[in-house]
Amino acid sequence: MAGAGRSAELERCKRVLADLVAFPTVSSESNLEIIAYLAAALEAAGARLWTEADATGTKANLFATIGPERAGGVVLSGHTDVVPVADQPWSSDPFTLLERDGRLYGRGACDMKGFVAACVAMAPVFARANLQVPVHFALTYDEEIGCFGAQALVASLKARALAPAAAIIGEPTLMQPVDGHKGCYEYTTWVTGLEGHGSGPDRGVNAVEYAARLVLELVRLRAVLKERAPRDCPFDPPHSTINPGVLNGGQAHNIIPGKARIDWEMRPVQASDADFVKAALARLITKDLLPGMRAVFPEARIETETVAEVAGLERALRNPARDLVMALSGANAAELVPFGTEAGLFQSIGIASVICGPGSIDQAHKPDEYLSVAQLSQCLHLLGRLAERMEQGPIA
Repeated sequence: MAGAGRSAELERCKRVLADLVAFPTVSSESNLEIIAYLAAALEAAGARLWTEADATGTKANLFATIGPERAGGVVLSGHTDVVPVADQPWSSDPFTLLERDGRLYGRGACDMKGFVAACVAMAPVFARANLQVPVHFALTYDEEIGCFGAQALVASLKARALAPAAAIIGEPTLMQPVDGHKGCYEYTTWVTGLEGHGSGPDRGVNAVEYAARLVLELVRLRAVLKERAPRDCPFDPPHSTINPGVLNGGQAHNIIPGKARIDWEMRPVQASDADFVKAALARLITKDLLPGMRAVFPEARIETETVAEVAGLERALRNPARDLVMALSGANAAELVPFGTEAGLFQSIGIASVICGPGSIDQAHKPDEYLSVAQLSQCLHLLGRLAERMEQGPIA
């Protein structure tokens, strides 16, 4: 197999990327049409595949395989959803791919339809190769709002006893291998009190007041987490963080607010920090806040909704996926990133994981999002080298 000179694959990849960008797969919308397109393209290359829908029937994951039916092999993973374009000052149609000055413009071109298009374009190359282990394609929904598709997918992989040796998650890293990032846990806490006239605060339960006490506890815990930082932690900052993002409640100056909402997040460097924060909040709520609220209004409530708990990618001394991508790319070291991905979910079921994909995260989620043609070519080259490596036998 030729590892260089992939001009045919590049042109095919551009055509596929144009098709993918044309699907307006904002997370609030269905992704079934793009999944059908991807399934047809991979099936035409000889892949065996299955899909799974979410509870609404409007979203689906796709898992496809080329090569022998055996354990091991590599997962190429990407998400199909994109962030909204509303109120962004695009200079061209965000859902029409535009090539200009060596750049490919369009929503999702960088994050991360470029990688998905590269995988599809290289599927016939994998199919022609004498693979000794399988290559899998994992394409998910709703990564941008909580990695919900990947959570369902890894549960299915575990239930089906599928055991790939490695996963490459193609988020934009400028084709540099990344072997670690923090987790991202997002929550909404609802406080329900009792409305009343502002002139009689003792006759109501002020939901904003109790929500503010919760926020102050989050701020206190944020300071405590600095003291819990693991020794020699490589992240920046080297400790788990908490951010209260939204505090909303009340109607007017003279009304005791009956409802309040806190949107908050934490980014743990270790799972024990998340457990510590949850336990501290539970103690405050059950032993202090709720008794005071219910002394006035027995139906008062404080309820926390888990929006998403996306596992971090823990840096491991032994990581065959990282070592594979470093060997294929010629990188001398793996990096860390501040943003979350689906990689930790694959790692959680025993699949060694690494992040490596075309484009820069600096372009993601912005108007006039773009992916350079040079980065796309570099990705195709790495996938070609991966096919060659998989002809030689197991990777770990």
